[in-house]
Amino acid sequence: MNIDLSTYKGLFTDYTELRCQENNSLVIGFLKGNNTTNTRLTTSGVSARVYKDGAWGFASSPETTADGVKFVITTATHNAAFLAAKERQDAPPLPHGEVTTHHDSPPTSQQLNPEQFVAFLQEIDHYIATNYPGLASRTVTLNRTELKKNLLTSDGASAFSLLSRSLIQIGLTVEQDGAPVSLHEVFGGRGQFETLFSTPEALYPKIDQLYEHLMRKREGIYAAAGLKTCILAPEMTGILAHEAIGHTCEADLVLGGSAVGTKRGQPVASPLVSLVDFAHTAFGETCPVPIFVDDEGTTARDTVLIDQGILKGFLHNKESACHFQVPPTGNARAYRFSDEPLIRMRNTAILPGKDRLEEMIASLDDGYYLMRPSNGQADATSEFMFGVTLGYEVKDGKLGRAIKDTTISGLAFQVLQTVSAVSQEFKWLSGGMCGKKQLIPVGLGGPALKCQVMIGGR
Repeated sequence: MNIDLSTYKGLFTDYTELRCQENNSLVIGFLKGNNTTNTRLTTSGVSARVYKDGAWGFASSPETTADGVKFVITTATHNAAFLAAKERQDAPPLPHGEVTTHHDSPPTSQQLNPEQFVAFLQEIDHYIATNYPGLASRTVTLNRTELKKNLLTSDGASAFSLLSRSLIQIGLTVEQDGAPVSLHEVFGGRGQFETLFSTPEALYPKIDQLYEHLMRKREGIYAAAGLKTCILAPEMTGILAHEAIGHTCEADLVLGGSAVGTKRGQPVASPLVSLVDFAHTAFGETCPVPIFVDDEGTTARDTVLIDQGILKGFLHNKESACHFQVPPTGNARAYRFSDEPLIRMRNTAILPGKDRLEEMIASLDDGYYLMRPSNGQADATSEFMFGVTLGYEVKDGKLGRAIKDTTISGLAFQVLQTVSAVSQEFKWLSGGMCGKKQLIPVGLGGPALKCQVMIGGR
C-alpha cells in the first residue's frame, strides 16, 4: 500500500482508474466454549480500468510493485482498445469528474493481539455458560474487517480510504419439545474493535436481554397467516429498504427492467415515506459505511430515492449517469482489488417520522410487532420474502406472546403504500453485507413502520 500511484499517471492514454487495495479480515469463533474458528486473511493487489469509445478494459494483479502497476495499466488500455475496435460502439464520453482529494485518517488506538481477542471472547462465553446453564448451544464470534484503498484517476481524483468494521455475534439456542429455538444478535459496527468494545462486561446487559427474548420465544405461538397490520421494527425496515427497494433503484438494474424504470416522478409509497441512500453522514453522525469518494473517483453525495412517497431518482455510476443525462451519484464500489466497480448502495434508510413507537403499538388492535429479520430474498419487481426470528403479537394495543419463526412477503412498493405511521426512533443495522455479485459492507436502517404485510403462519 506504500505505492505512489501518481508516478504512473504518464501511462494513462484514455480515461483510466488505477486502484491499489488491501483487505484484511479476522474471524474467531467459539461454539459451546470450544474455539472452532481462528482465521486471518489478507488479500492485496492493484487494478486498472480504462474506458475507450464505449468499451471497458480491466486488468488486475496481486503484485503491488512497479511492474505490477505498469502491467495492469498497459493491459487494461490494450483490452479497452481491442474491444472498442471490435465492437465499434458509438458511445458518448463519460462525464468528466471533478478534481478531488480525500484521505482517511489511520487508526489511533493500539490494536489487540490474537491472544487478547481470544481471551475477550472467552470471558463472554464464560458469562453465558455460568448464567444460563440450560442452553442447548451458544456461539460467540468475532468478525473484524479492514479495507484500505488508494485510488487515482485520469480526471484528477486522488483518494485514500480506510473502512474498518468490528462485530461480535452472539447466538443462543434452547430446546422446546425436542426442537431447537434460537436467537442471535450482532453488536458493534464501524470502527476499531478496541474503541467499540471496552470490556466484555459492557455486553452483559444486552446478552441478558437477548436471553429474555429467547425464553419468551420458546413459549411462543405461531402467527396467524394472512394480510395483517404490523409494526416493523427498524431492523425490519432496514432490510426492506435495502433489499426490496434500494436494489430496484440501482441504475444497472433499472436498465435491466426493474419495477421502477418508468415510475420516476410518480407516487410509489405513502406520503409518510422518504428513502435516502446516504454517502457518509446522516443526522449529524457518520454513517455505518462512509463513502466520501467512490471507486470511479466521483465525490459521493446523498441520493434521494423517494421523497414523501414520490420516486425521485436512481443510483448511478459514471456510465449510467451519462445514459440518463444526470450527474453521477458516487455509487460505484468494488470489494476486492480484482473486482470491477459496480453500482452499489452505501447507507440506505427510510427517514424517521413524527410518531412514537409506544403510541404506534398502542394504536394496533390486532397485529404483530416484528423485530428481527433473518436472511431473505427480493427481486427487481420488489417482490420479497424475509424471515422473522423475533416478534410479538399485539392485542388491544399491548404486546402479548412472542411468536415462533415466521416469514413476511409481498411487493415492497405495495407495502410502503399502506404505511400509516413512521416512528421518531431510528436505528442503523450493525453488520449489513450485500451480495450483489460481490460481497460488500453496506449500511441499512430506518424507523419503525406501521403497515400491512403478508405474514406466514405455521
